[in-house]
Amino acid sequence: MARQARLSRLKLLGTVGEPINPAAWDWYNEHIGGKRCPITDTWWQTETGGVMISPLPGITPTKPGSATHPLYGVDAAIVDKNGTELAANESGLLVIRKPWPGMLRGIYGDEARFRKQYWSEIPGVYFTGDGARRDEDGYFWITGRVDDVIKVAGHRLGTAEVESSIVSHPRVAEAAVIGYPDEITGEAIAAFVTLRGGEKPTDALKDELKQHVSKTLGAIARPKDIRFTESLPKTRSGKIMRRLLREIATKGHVDGDVTTLEDFTILAKLSSDEG
Repeated sequence: MARQARLSRLKLLGTVGEPINPAAWDWYNEHIGGKRCPITDTWWQTETGGVMISPLPGITPTKPGSATHPLYGVDAAIVDKNGTELAANESGLLVIRKPWPGMLRGIYGDEARFRKQYWSEIPGVYFTGDGARRDEDGYFWITGRVDDVIKVAGHRLGTAEVESSIVSHPRVAEAAVIGYPDEITGEAIAAFVTLRGGEKPTDALKDELKQHVSKTLGAIARPKDIRFTESLPKTRSGKIMRRLLREIATKGHVDGDVTTLEDFTILAKLSSDEG
């Protein structure tokens, strides 16, 4: 009852960092917001100096998993690697085409890096490093960092879209996917899955989840490997450390920097469950 009383005082919810999948958005809306609190699913970067894409609370109609529209004065677009704007529902690169209030003006002591990092990939625009798509209503859907893209048999798949497909299964609480080398397809997909309370990991469930992804995204997105885990390695701010999962999938252990990891016991458990 005390918990309900505290939550009843909430008026506005926010989400930032990792793209939120629709299933998590629905849970957040129902169990935390009581289906009465507007949710501001915001997209921004430290470099942008503030929020760039976000609904206006109580004004912008929301869609679970979408950051909705760019804020006033922000000219965001989805383009291909040549800078050509893409049609609705085509996945591409998220860029900002015009200056905006609060934008970064350089990197202290390293102007060359500033130009290379943000302005050389697609000349004339600020490249965010994120992939995204815009739907037929003009809503922006962030699919994650482009360096988190998995290329399976020539097809580019964003980690966020595959993870959203897995989490849409009613027995799954959370998931993270990575790509690892495969002799036939170039890269294959490995999924690390946390089940809802009371659910038991079985080989039958692995097959069921693979079929679920094939049905929702297509056969090309079907994970080759699924590993169940009680939790995922995250930073203290809640970002999934896919780099560590990639090392576990390819080498069975982690050699890289783990100083930002919140819970070190997760790595030991994942490594002991390797294979």
